[in-house]
Amino acid sequence: EAPTFEDYKQMIDTVPMDAVSVCVYNRNHAVCTIYALEHGLNVLLEKPMTVTLDEAVAICKAEKKSGKIVSVGFQPRLDANMKMIKKIVESGELGRVYYIQTGGGRRHGIPVSWSETFIENDKAGIGAVGDIGCYALDMVLNAIGYPKPLTVTGRASDFGGKTPEAYAAVGKPECAKKFSVDDFASAYIRLDGDVIVDFRISWYMHMDTTGDTLILGTKGGLRIPSTECWNGSFDKPMTLYHDVAGAPVETTIPLIEDKSDLWDKKIRSFLDAIITGGKAPVPTSQILYNQAIIDGIFKSNEIGHEVEINIPEI
Repeated sequence: EAPTFEDYKQMIDTVPMDAVSVCVYNRNHAVCTIYALEHGLNVLLEKPMTVTLDEAVAICKAEKKSGKIVSVGFQPRLDANMKMIKKIVESGELGRVYYIQTGGGRRHGIPVSWSETFIENDKAGIGAVGDIGCYALDMVLNAIGYPKPLTVTGRASDFGGKTPEAYAAVGKPECAKKFSVDDFASAYIRLDGDVIVDFRISWYMHMDTTGDTLILGTKGGLRIPSTECWNGSFDKPMTLYHDVAGAPVETTIPLIEDKSDLWDKKIRSFLDAIITGGKAPVPTSQILYNQAIIDGIFKSNEIGHEVEINIPEI
């Protein structure tokens, strides 16, 4: 029988092991991960990487110093249909990508059915943006090679989360008084390479979707059907818009049947990297940019105008 612990330090200090999986509250991601790295352990870190950019930078520095790996939990990358997005971009069918619209979210879906820690600032730190928005960002940023973010104009709100009606389906109207994170956010993000990302995400809104994901390039465009949460795959075909012999054509990209367990793949790929001495399947060097955008959204929201993203050398 596996022993249980109430203190992560006691577990790390007393149990011989090669790696840990950090699945604690968002606000504890950094301290747990850094402590594990300092004690010679590899880390599978649940998303979002952290709450702030400073915390993410601290993890990257600790990882570099330790010689161990940290892989961040973005299992959608391992889905066949998600991989196809990247293949299409890399094939050159779209030409040079210059604009992306992404996000999505839920109509009524604040996650309190089994736990209320997602909505409490002292535990989660960030809400819809960190819970499901980071998936949408990773999907498109990974597809185009994770260019460096330069500036962000962001707005985050909590209009829905503070209303008792938002919890009617789960019978928890008292959660409205506990809600202290974001339930909706939007942002305009400028990336290196003259690429713009138009982002929006929701836990609660009076709309069925904020729109499909669109990737526009100089030779073609790709439409990816929206979902409530980009934590796995999608259930409708993608559409490629391009010209053939000067005429506009739409090509349907058939769905790839993939019944594999993405969470199992996430864990297995991490363990394989440790065993073989390979690289992290989802490296912190990429997710640092994801976190920088999230950090920028909230900084911009606080001061009311665009912010420049400054990421220190690791």
